[in-house]
Amino acid sequence: MGLNGLLNVNKPAGCTSFSIVASVRRLSGERRVGHAGTLDPAATGVLPVCLGQATRVAEYLLEYPKEYVAGIELGISTDTYDGEGRITGRSPLHDISRAMIEGVLQSFEGTIDQVPPAFSAVKIRGRKSYALARSGHEVILQPRRVQIYHIQIVRFELPYLKLRISCSKGTYIRSLANDLGERIGCRAYLKDLERTSYGPFEINDAITPDQLQKAIAEGSIDRLLYPLDCALTGSDRVYLDERQAVSVEKGLDVPLAIQSPCSKGYCSVYTAEGRLLAVMKFVTESGLWHPQKVFNL
Repeated sequence: MGLNGLLNVNKPAGCTSFSIVASVRRLSGERRVGHAGTLDPAATGVLPVCLGQATRVAEYLLEYPKEYVAGIELGISTDTYDGEGRITGRSPLHDISRAMIEGVLQSFEGTIDQVPPAFSAVKIRGRKSYALARSGHEVILQPRRVQIYHIQIVRFELPYLKLRISCSKGTYIRSLANDLGERIGCRAYLKDLERTSYGPFEINDAITPDQLQKAIAEGSIDRLLYPLDCALTGSDRVYLDERQAVSVEKGLDVPLAIQSPCSKGYCSVYTAEGRLLAVMKFVTESGLWHPQKVFNL
C-alpha cells in the first residue's frame, strides 16, 4: 500500500521546501509526496511533509497556528524585506529602547491587515508577484487579514532584535519585520527565521534530512511517520458501526450521532476497530454527513 503518514522535517537553510519534497520522494520511492506551509529558502525549521494518502489531509494542516523565532536587524530596509534583497535605506538608531519596541509590538497583536511582500509567491493576474518585481514592474498587493496571537521579545541588543511570534496561516514574517521598522521609525528587515512549531509538530521532535535518509536506508521510516489524523486534531471523532462504515466507503451520506458541524466544519470518522475511515462534511439541506475524503488505510 506504500507509505501513508506525515514527517516532521527540520528544513535547513539554503534549500527550498520543494527540494525537501523531491528528496523524500526520491529516497522513499513514494510517488505521492507534498508539504504544508512553504518556508523561504533562507528559513529553517518545521516543515510537515505528507506521504501517500496523507497528501489528502495537507489542507487541514494549513489551519493550524504556527510559531516562529525571527531575527530582525533594525536600521536597514531591503526590497525583499529580508537579507536576500537589495538595501533600500538606512536609518540611525537613536533613542530606540526595549520599552518603545514592546509598545509598538502590542499594536501588531490580534487581527490585522497585512500587505504581503512584493517579492512573494502571491499571484497577480496569473503571475507570481516576485517574477513581476524582478522584471522591474510595479507590484501593488492588497492587504490580507491575518492573526498574530502573541509576540514577545527573546533578545534585544541593538541593532539586533529577536522575537517569538505565534500567528495564523498567511502571515508573512518578512512583512511584519518591515512594518515594525516603519512604525518604530528606524527601518528593519528579517535577518533570520526559524519555524519552531506548526500545529502538532515541534522543532525539538523534527528530523534532519540526514536522519531521514539514514532511516530510509535502514528501512525504519515507518517509526518516523505521524498518522493522518494528527492533521485532524480538534475535529469531532465519530466511531461507526459496520453498516455505517460500508455506506461511507461507498460515498453515501449518513446520519451521525452529532447533528451539526463542529467549529472545524468537519468531523473524522473511524471504524469500530479505530481505523480512520473518512473526513465528513455536514449537509445542511439534508441533515446528513457527506464523506468528503475516504481513506484506504
